[in-house]
Amino acid sequence: MNLRGKYRKSLAMSHRDKLGNGRMKVIGLSEFGGPEVLQSFELPEPRPEAEEVRLRVHAAGVNPVDAMVRSGQLEQLYQGLTPPFVPGMEVAGTVEEVDSDVDPRWGLVPGTRVVGFVDNAGGWGGYSEYLALPARSVAIAPSGASAAETAGFLNNALTAQNVLDELRLPEGATLLVTGAAGSVGGYLVELGSAAGLHVVAVAAEEDAVFLRSLGAHVCIPRGPEIARRVLKELGTPVDAVADAALLHEQIVPAVRDGGQIGILRSWDGDPGRGIKVKHLNVRERRTDRAAIVRLRDQVEDGTVTLRAAMAFDANDAVAAHTRLEQGGLRERIVLEFDDEAWQPGPSDTTSLTWKP
Repeated sequence: MNLRGKYRKSLAMSHRDKLGNGRMKVIGLSEFGGPEVLQSFELPEPRPEAEEVRLRVHAAGVNPVDAMVRSGQLEQLYQGLTPPFVPGMEVAGTVEEVDSDVDPRWGLVPGTRVVGFVDNAGGWGGYSEYLALPARSVAIAPSGASAAETAGFLNNALTAQNVLDELRLPEGATLLVTGAAGSVGGYLVELGSAAGLHVVAVAAEEDAVFLRSLGAHVCIPRGPEIARRVLKELGTPVDAVADAALLHEQIVPAVRDGGQIGILRSWDGDPGRGIKVKHLNVRERRTDRAAIVRLRDQVEDGTVTLRAAMAFDANDAVAAHTRLEQGGLRERIVLEFDDEAWQPGPSDTTSLTWKP
């Protein structure tokens, strides 16, 4: 088992050590496969350990990485672990219990509505009625946002911010975003533009108006010979690519000598010409509370726009994953465990959410 696999196994074992006596519902799988393998299981409720908070989960985001867990593409991370395996890396919930070591200045008191990043492993994941998370993985939810909207932004926005932080582009540099209208791509456009970058978006032609509303300076329709068309449109290669569409070698000719490519999934290619390939994993930011709180604040000040939510009852997880695999989504899919107890604050939610 490699070091990453050992870390995942250690993490899962540490979660088992803190289970309580109560029972909770989770949505998970005992074998890998299509959406139909998802089912309901009962597991012990978690108890918070040092510097953790226990959440009652109202909604959990459904992301492509969850489908990778379900299908077995990430099977190596689950070797030696006992099913069920529970997907889910982002949740909206209410704080129920707080360890005494949690900094009281963070405002994470019982009854507080929060958004949380979940470093899922084994039977530990966001598709759960209850979770115990590091307090550093949790922030007070954006005011005025529903549970479904809150559950659907953090993983993708933090992924986008991680890419931008690793590329470290100076203000005015040109960033090319592939898959720009997707869940991660939209946040790359929005956050890149807010950081003063010249953002070039590659997406379906019909998404151009939306992408310009997020701050894209140039929109180029996706399709064949994309690198050639980028160079023709811009007249010069770009400083960096955030490759949310996984184009890899297809987009390399559009990058200048000594430029950068941010990769969100593994790619073993060598672009040459001094181009640096950066392999990025959002789990590295799992307890970066400053980044998580900043993203929450950017939702509230309008820098980051929440996507409209397509909500499924947790018992309809098979339908949710089926819809995810159909593609073409502009809404965010979420599973709702309990939305009735979540009451948004007084802010106007329409100012926070883009509805397709």
